[in-house]
Amino acid sequence: MLNVYKLSDLDQQKIKELCVRNADGNNNIRSTVDNIISEVKVKGDVALRDYAEKFDGVKLNKLYIEKEEIDILASEAGDKEKQALLLAYTNIGKFHESQIIKENKVETSTGVVCWRESRAIEKVGLYIPGGTAVLPSTFLMLGVPAKLAGCSEIIVCSPPQKNGKVNPYLAYCAQLLGIDRIYLVGGAQAVAAMAYGTESITKVDKIFGPGNQYVTMAKTIIQSESQTAIDMPAGPSEVLVIADHTANAIYVAADLLAQAEHGVDSQAVLVSSSAEIISRTVAELEKQIAVLPRRDIAEKAIANSYAILTVDLDEAMGFSNEYAPEHLILATDMWESLVDKIINAGSVFLGHLTPESAGDYASGTNHTLPTSSYAKAYSGVSLDSFIKKITFQHISKIGIENLGPAVEILASLEGLDAHRNAITVRLK
Repeated sequence: MLNVYKLSDLDQQKIKELCVRNADGNNNIRSTVDNIISEVKVKGDVALRDYAEKFDGVKLNKLYIEKEEIDILASEAGDKEKQALLLAYTNIGKFHESQIIKENKVETSTGVVCWRESRAIEKVGLYIPGGTAVLPSTFLMLGVPAKLAGCSEIIVCSPPQKNGKVNPYLAYCAQLLGIDRIYLVGGAQAVAAMAYGTESITKVDKIFGPGNQYVTMAKTIIQSESQTAIDMPAGPSEVLVIADHTANAIYVAADLLAQAEHGVDSQAVLVSSSAEIISRTVAELEKQIAVLPRRDIAEKAIANSYAILTVDLDEAMGFSNEYAPEHLILATDMWESLVDKIINAGSVFLGHLTPESAGDYASGTNHTLPTSSYAKAYSGVSLDSFIKKITFQHISKIGIENLGPAVEILASLEGLDAHRNAITVRLK
């Protein structure tokens, strides 16, 4: 069920291969996505309706639902579920609100004052997946910081259900966030629509949200070909659990399966200094997977996953930093000694009682995170993702007299006389 390797037996090439996931070696995914993007650019709303019928099995008369329909759908949500979503909304808000920081002005030289101020990105697009699972939690993870940042226009796209609407819990999240329109568009075509605009959907400045390999590929392509930015390459979900002899195999297996049930292209990796824990976890996986409603999906994901036996936790940490997981769980009593050794990870869960599921839903941290080793260079979504930092400076008469001569010298050094003259005319 779970392939087991001994790290000391692996050469660097094999380690590199194990760290690669969701590769598109033959460019099949890229070719498909290129075609989808081209269709949306040329045909606009017509293409979106065609893809809804082709991929979602729904013939849409209208590409969006508005406040009246959203309110009706939200009324169908259960009270307990609403309370849970409200708690998540509140905690996500508290965590992201703490990221609102006003920076101080700095006098770099006498009479020269510099500072930065934040400005919201005006138009943002939020992609809420709705393939094998509907994710209202993602709506909150993206919508809350977008609202806190003050984005003036928020476009929301999510695949339609078979009834041509959205899930009642997505509708309730829209109510919480004060969003009055949801576009019934999914997949790579949603990314293309937000990147280039259609008759119904406004072109946005930045696109946010996780998705499958097609969504991730679409985001990668539009980032290089359009004037639309993306949050990060956030593709199929993954988790890496570091466990030692103090770990609870039941917990570890549950954490691995929590990621495996996302999709067949998800990956769950166990790295342990204890052969016994690996053995017990494998046995637990078999027990727990047997009763999962999404068993078929989880089994395929686990078949694409593995366990690695290491000499100690330091060696485990070394592999983890190379893998650069989206989610990292430290299932050990000694987690505090490992925190400073974490270099690459999207979000970290410390100790035996901190499951990744808590971060997925309601602890407050954001669950939109870099996958496929992009944690080596990207951070997860935060309030900063929805703002720009603009620098300001003001120079007084004393300031230009102090700073000017040095700027004149540096401009001359680079042979840029007009630059030098902009200072000289002021000094005269």
